[in-house]
Amino acid sequence: MTELFQSSQPIYTQLADRIKRQILRGELLPGDKLPSVREMGIQASVNPNTVSRTYRELEGMSIVETKRGQGTFVTEDESVLTEMREELKQREISQFVKGMQEMGYSYTEIKDGLHTFLQGENGGMNR
Repeated sequence: MTELFQSSQPIYTQLADRIKRQILRGELLPGDKLPSVREMGIQASVNPNTVSRTYRELEGMSIVETKRGQGTFVTEDESVLTEMREELKQREISQFVKGMQEMGYSYTEIKDGLHTFLQGENGGMNR
């Protein structure tokens, strides 16, 4: 997790997004323990206070839960994880569509291009 951080967004929110993506990819499973604040700080090359803020932010969203004396764990509440997955999907789609619109594409062109891509043309992933 030694990727660089962007200056346009607070580091703690970028770190929270990275953790959410790890959960979505199945790298972190429900009930898994997150690294300690100090360990995560070393892994991400950030101040432990930044990691603490990240964990508090994720706890406020019910994505993780801290058990006193044991550590911080990914929630086992599937509804929270489903909601997080949907929220991230909508955010990515919104950013994609806004970017395409800024380049002058219409909704129809975006939809048709995406459809073609997903059908396997232009390097689509065939998923």
